[in-house]
This record gives sequence, structure tokens and C-alpha cells, in this order.
Amino acid sequence: MSRLEIDQERCTGHGRCYSLAPSLFDSDEFGHAVLVPTHEINETDAWTAVQNCPEGAISFEP
Repeated sequence: MSRLEIDQERCTGHGRCYSLAPSLFDSDEFGHAVLVPTHEINETDAWTAVQNCPEGAISFEP
């Protein structure tokens, strides 16, 4: 089972993840990333978010 996580302590709200992968990420009221509940993780979108997070706050295990 795939696992996608956000380290909320590292996230500063640049918004790249929810801009690049809106099916997986959204923002909270402060602009920090939150996961969108889903049963199926698009691996391409997950890796795009991991690679584009300036804080390295996103991790993905396929």
C-alpha cells in the first residue's frame, strides 16, 4: 500500500504541491498543505510534489 505524508512542522506553505497535484493536496486556512482523502494515489503526481517541495516536507513510499 502506498503512503504519502506531509511533515507539518517543515511545511511553510509555498503551495507547489497543491498547485502541481491538486488531486492529492489542498491547503488549510494558513496556506499549509494538507492531504486530500483518496483511496488511490497517482504516483506521478506524488513524485512531482516530493521533487518540488522546497522544504522537503513531503514523503512518498509506493
